[in-house]
Amino acid sequence: MKNDKKIRSIVMTSALTALICVATMLIQIPVPVTGGYVNLGDGFIVAGTFMLGMPYAAIAGALGSALADLLTGYAVYVPGTFVIKGLMAVAAFYCGRAVLKARPEAKFAGRVTGAFAAEFVMTVGYFCYSIILLGGNVAGAFLTIPGNLVQGIFGVISGVIMSTAVAKTGVLSKITK
Repeated sequence: MKNDKKIRSIVMTSALTALICVATMLIQIPVPVTGGYVNLGDGFIVAGTFMLGMPYAAIAGALGSALADLLTGYAVYVPGTFVIKGLMAVAAFYCGRAVLKARPEAKFAGRVTGAFAAEFVMTVGYFCYSIILLGGNVAGAFLTIPGNLVQGIFGVISGVIMSTAVAKTGVLSKITK
């Protein structure tokens, strides 16, 4: 029985990793100022966090997003993306869980709070990573914030919608039994 649960966790983490990678690669809106792009991967990180929990969502977010950067020619972002996207899942999970502990009936509020926490981590994380990439140019790194805020808005909206829809169907509880 314990092995079945481990296998399911590995399969679900692998599937989420692939979904995040594909979602990140599928639609990429370039942000010329940053050299990066806006994508749909964050929505899958947020939704996956509320569906799989820790540490699976953090692993999938880190690997799926970093793999997408590597495969689409953004290799310079791979180390930062790996750390930032993993931390996004951690922030979403623990902030969402804190809301649910305080008010168990507030599932939607927990998802929204967690999603905003994740996107805050993403915006601050890429700001800091940009300072490194730009050789300490803080002013230049500030130019990354608007693009990352747009990315964050897409992530919050799509992640909350996806996780709420999946929760209402009850499909995940059947898969993870």
